[in-house]
Amino acid sequence: MIMRNLLSILLVSVSLLWGCLTPMAIADNLNFDQGAEIFSVHCVGCHAGGGNIIRRGKNLKQRALQRNGYDSIEAIAEIVSNGKSNMSAYSDRLSVPEIQQVAAYVLDQAEKNWR
Repeated sequence: MIMRNLLSILLVSVSLLWGCLTPMAIADNLNFDQGAEIFSVHCVGCHAGGGNIIRRGKNLKQRALQRNGYDSIEAIAEIVSNGKSNMSAYSDRLSVPEIQQVAAYVLDQAEKNWR
């Protein structure tokens, strides 16, 4: 019984530690060039230059991302994966690493004011 409890504690600890390290590991492996390529294929039709041809206020500019709660790679990846309202979901077309890369690219471009 003691061994089982120790094993449970160890597994929970490792899971928590893994959860804390995963965003840093993802950030280290991002490729902005690949993110730009994915964006140009899948996103630029509606979001050229960080804009939004469907809903003007839901653009990819830094102020709009912050206002709408999409100012992190994780939040952008979530909406890219699952979509929302007029935004299509891309989890069936893009892999998790591709979604992370395009999310990082969007955040990086927003910080540069899409220049």
